[in-house]
Amino acid sequence: MFKQTTLIAAILSIAACSPAETPLSTEANAPAAGAAGNATIAATAVAPGSGVEQQYFDASIKPGDDFYSYVNGVWLNTTPIPADKSNYGSFTILDDEAQANLRTIIDTASNTDAAPGSDTQKVGDFFRSFMDEPKLEELGAAPLQAILAQIAHVVNKQDLLVLTADLNRMGVQIPAGIYINNDEKQSDQYIAYIAQSGLGLPDRDWYLDTENPTYQEARTAYSAYISKVMGLAGSVRGEEVAASVLAIENQIALAHWDKVQNRQADLTYNKRTLAELQAMAPSLDWATFIQDLGVSETTFVINQPSFIEGYNGIWENTELDAWQDYFSFKFVDAFATYMSDAFVQAQFDFEGRVLSGLEAMEPRWKRGVSAVDGALGEVVGKLYVEDYFQEASKVRMDQLVETLREAFRVGIDELEWMTPATKLQAQDKLAKFNTKIGYPNSWKDYSALSVDAADLVGNVMRSRRVEHAREVNKLGQPINRDEWFMTPHTVNAYYNPPMNEVVFPAAILQPPFFNVAADDAVNYGAIGAVIGHEFSHGFDDQGRKYDGNGNLRDWWTEADAAAFSERANRLVAQYNRFEVLPGKFLNGEFTLGENIGDLSGLAVAYKAYHMSLNGAEAPVIDGYTGDQRFFIGWAQVWRRLYRDENLEVRISSDPHSHSIARSNGVLRNFDAWYTAFDIQPGTAMYLAPEERVKIW
Repeated sequence: MFKQTTLIAAILSIAACSPAETPLSTEANAPAAGAAGNATIAATAVAPGSGVEQQYFDASIKPGDDFYSYVNGVWLNTTPIPADKSNYGSFTILDDEAQANLRTIIDTASNTDAAPGSDTQKVGDFFRSFMDEPKLEELGAAPLQAILAQIAHVVNKQDLLVLTADLNRMGVQIPAGIYINNDEKQSDQYIAYIAQSGLGLPDRDWYLDTENPTYQEARTAYSAYISKVMGLAGSVRGEEVAASVLAIENQIALAHWDKVQNRQADLTYNKRTLAELQAMAPSLDWATFIQDLGVSETTFVINQPSFIEGYNGIWENTELDAWQDYFSFKFVDAFATYMSDAFVQAQFDFEGRVLSGLEAMEPRWKRGVSAVDGALGEVVGKLYVEDYFQEASKVRMDQLVETLREAFRVGIDELEWMTPATKLQAQDKLAKFNTKIGYPNSWKDYSALSVDAADLVGNVMRSRRVEHAREVNKLGQPINRDEWFMTPHTVNAYYNPPMNEVVFPAAILQPPFFNVAADDAVNYGAIGAVIGHEFSHGFDDQGRKYDGNGNLRDWWTEADAAAFSERANRLVAQYNRFEVLPGKFLNGEFTLGENIGDLSGLAVAYKAYHMSLNGAEAPVIDGYTGDQRFFIGWAQVWRRLYRDENLEVRISSDPHSHSIARSNGVLRNFDAWYTAFDIQPGTAMYLAPEERVKIW
């Protein structure tokens, strides 16, 4: 969950990480799954006609003091966080239902006499291999021994480097990982990126900050976990291995770029030839390493050049046996969740209890569903769409998207701070937005994957190798415009800058985000703002650096860029004042892109809602005006509870603000909200008009 993935897509999403966010669920850069179509959610009963969930309102709170709690207070005060969740809210509720729907699909496959090699056989046997606990207990540490022996028997660093390439093919974390994406300055072709990685704790600060007691406790628990899990794998040197791993990771953390630097699109684009890469880090044989990864390119984009230089020194100055300890642990850790119960429990005690505050693991069937989803996501996704998605939702979303696009177009023209030259470029980019709704036009092929009902670890290894090959095989091929980076059963949406596309999976198209039975006001405040959020990512502090063709290119006049930055800096200052935990605040610069997405997304959704009225007055429904229902719809979406441990991780590693800031931080900048609820000076959320920020 906390470890950086090797092959990733540069996407900007609406939700924060995985809604379920358990250490034993499928690791993803984008959020977890959810249900779709005509599903009903018992926890979010919808008032007929309005979509306003009045049963959760807290009348003791004034809208101007805390609108988020005014709308959600009863739910927040009466809903427990399930024992197997680090946070719980709208996204997680839908994720739970999606898991149940996927289980039905997978159970059907498991009980079907499928032809060998068919997708149905692969889904069924993968799930059976995960659920066969007696077999896993019988195997114990045996599935790991062959690779551990290879690591132990290397005689020099060159041989170890070759082996790490193979580990990387299997999804094992290494200090410098490779992923494939569009070349951000030539977006019509793919290129290999090299990025910093290698840490087992959530962020570099968890190693370098010696004053934070939470970080200190996590380092101690991490050491204990390493020692424990290596002992289970057969090592008699568990404490020594832990010391080696922490010593190396401390050095890696020192070399890592921080989270704010890593958001800077122009800073993380550094094209280098193989010869230049070799000169940057001469102690590592990059040509052999790259070749063994299956990459034949000779030009790369280095995300963090100074890290590669720092890694060179760490590699050179660290003894072979310490590196063997490090990679042995990384290998064991990568597969612990697929092993016998002792391994699973050891990993949960650290990642689940210590880092996430969980009280219990997810049920085994849920973890099995996540494992199948991670390996065969678009197989189960296709079945999910067939069983649970309403095509009418796709048609309605097409209409909403185009209404939002038109509202954004009008909004650009109305900007008082932007010059005509830059407006013209912005309009060109908006017009070129590609939208994907529901599910892919073409589905991934899994014919290369072999699945054995008696070999869970082998299934995972083979799956990861297949996905690695799928990625590196993109090099030299035309851009696949049909590719999705989320499955249809994902409760989320994303914007992908190099593809200049906005994507809305099927599962988000249901209450409280999208309710086909509700009045338009709530839908515009919810799914409309989600659409607007993703549109706005194309014009946030980093997205604005890409043009309409997805190329990283400065198309702004100097005056317009300065005007944008002035507004953005004021937003940074506002969010810096949000206290997440006692004495711990949001980093407004780190969360800026998502905050701009929220602020501008709601603004364009509001404009689109009023455009949809065609000059008519919105009716009063359930005692609320159209504008009031619109803002209530926004606040309902962000209803979420968090464990303190989860918030601690989010502050340091999640570019999304927490829910109360996402709701209230936007509204206090929004003139129409003040009017709708008659918000007066002296209330807690009040900002003077001159202090309010409007960007798009």
